[in-house]
Amino acid sequence: MNDLSNVDAVGQAALVSSGEVTPLELVEAAIDRIERVNPELNAVIMTRYDEARAEASAELPDGPLRGVPFLLKDIGATQAGTPNHLGNKALKAAGSMSAGDTVLGARFREAGLVTLGKTNLPELGTVPVTQSPAYGAALNPWDPTRSPSGSSGGSAAAVASGMVPVAHANDGGGSTRLPAGWTGLVGLKTTRGRQPMPSSGSRLTSELVVSRTVRDTAAVLDATNGHTSGDLFHLAPPTRPYSDEVDAEAFTSDVAGLRVGLLVDGGAEYSIDPECVAAAEAGAAMLESWGCTVTPTDGAVLFGGDGRVNGQLWMAGIRHRVNSLGETLGRPLTQDEVDPYNWASAERASELTAADLFRAQDIQQQWSASACDWMDQFDVLVTPTAGCRPLLIEEGQADPAAPWRIGRTYGLVGRFTLPFNVTGHPAISLPLHSSPEALPVGTQFVAGMGREDLLLRLAARAEADRPWAHRKPLVWAG
Repeated sequence: MNDLSNVDAVGQAALVSSGEVTPLELVEAAIDRIERVNPELNAVIMTRYDEARAEASAELPDGPLRGVPFLLKDIGATQAGTPNHLGNKALKAAGSMSAGDTVLGARFREAGLVTLGKTNLPELGTVPVTQSPAYGAALNPWDPTRSPSGSSGGSAAAVASGMVPVAHANDGGGSTRLPAGWTGLVGLKTTRGRQPMPSSGSRLTSELVVSRTVRDTAAVLDATNGHTSGDLFHLAPPTRPYSDEVDAEAFTSDVAGLRVGLLVDGGAEYSIDPECVAAAEAGAAMLESWGCTVTPTDGAVLFGGDGRVNGQLWMAGIRHRVNSLGETLGRPLTQDEVDPYNWASAERASELTAADLFRAQDIQQQWSASACDWMDQFDVLVTPTAGCRPLLIEEGQADPAAPWRIGRTYGLVGRFTLPFNVTGHPAISLPLHSSPEALPVGTQFVAGMGREDLLLRLAARAEADRPWAHRKPLVWAG
C-alpha cells in the first residue's frame, strides 16, 4: 500500500470510516515505509510495532482520526509504556519509560491515532537542530547532508518523507515551526493556553503536530484542544471547529482589508538570508493580492528586549531540566552524560541567584507587554520562519571545547520564532518558497491572541492557491 504515502491523515481516516481499509492495514503500510526510509534519515529512534498492531486489531476509540499511524516526539506529551529518554544517553542507558499518559497523550489516543514509535530530537529539546549524543543526527529528506531543524526535527523528517501523515511536535522557541519551515510542512504553534499542559509551568511551550496539509493540522487541533482545570493558562474555546475554517466556503471568504505587517529585518545583530527574506515577501505579496493592506515594519520593538535576561531564563530552564534528569535516575548526571551545550548552559545558570531570576522574569514580562501592544496594530504579521536556510549537519554541531560559540547560529535560526513563544501569540509556518537548491524555506504568519481560526483560514487559502503537498523530497517513502 505504498500509495498511502500520498494520503493525508484526514484522508486515511476516511478510508477506515468507509471500510476501504482497516486500521491494521494502515499501520502495516506505515511500518513498511518507516523500515524502508528511516535508515536514511534517523528520524524514528524507538518503535513499538507489536503494540501498535495489537491496538489496531482491537477496538480503537471511535475518534475522528481512527486508525491513522502516528509518531510521538520523545519529549512533552507521553503515553504509558513508551520509552522516555528526552534525547539523553543516561536515560537511554537506564531504559527510562513513561509511567502514564499526559492529558495530550491521552487525547491523541482518544482521537484514534495509533502510535508506532518515537522521534528524534536534540537532548532536552533545547536547540534548533536535531542531533544528540544519544541518538545522532536526524537528516533532512530534501538534502540528507542538512538538518531538518529542531527540536521536532525527527517528527518533521518522518512526515516530510511520507513515513506517517502527521507526527507530534512541540514548540518552546520555534521547535514546531522551524522544522516545518525547513522540511516543507505545516507547523502551527497555538496560543498559550490552547493546548492542555496541566503539569507544566512553562509560558513558552505549545504542543500539536507537523503535517503536510492544513486540514490535518486543523483536525488534530479539533481533537486535542482545550485546557484542563489544572492548567496554568486558560483560554476561551473556539466558536466553531477549526476544520470548518479550512473548507472552501470559509477560506475563500473575503479577507480584504486585513492589516498585514511585513517584517524581514532581523535587527542589527543578524543578517537574514535573502531566500528567507524572499519567503516572507512572497507570503505578504500573496496576502496583498487578496486585498489585504501590507505595511513593511521593523523589529525594533520585537527584538528590543533584554537578550541577557532571556538568556538567563533559558539557561535556568536547562539547569532545571538537567537536575530533573538526575531526579529521574536517582543520582546527579555527570558531564559526559549531557550534551556539551546543555552542560555549559546548566553550569552558567548555577551562578545565578533567585533574585537574578525574578528580575529576569519581570523584565521579560515588561518587554512581552510592549511587544503585545505593538502587535495589536496588525491582524497578521508575516516574517521568515527561520533566519537562514537549512544548515549542514556540521554547521549545527557545537564544539565540545567551546560550546557557546554555536549560540549565535542558533539565535539566527530562531530569530523570528522565539519572540512569540514569550508573548504567547499563535503562529504558523507554511511552505510557500524554495531556495535555488530546491530546499524548503518557510514563511511565518502570526495572528492575534486566540486567532488560530484566522491563521488556518489563511493557510488553507494559501494551500489552494499555491499547492505544496505534491512536492516530494529526495528521500520519499512512496
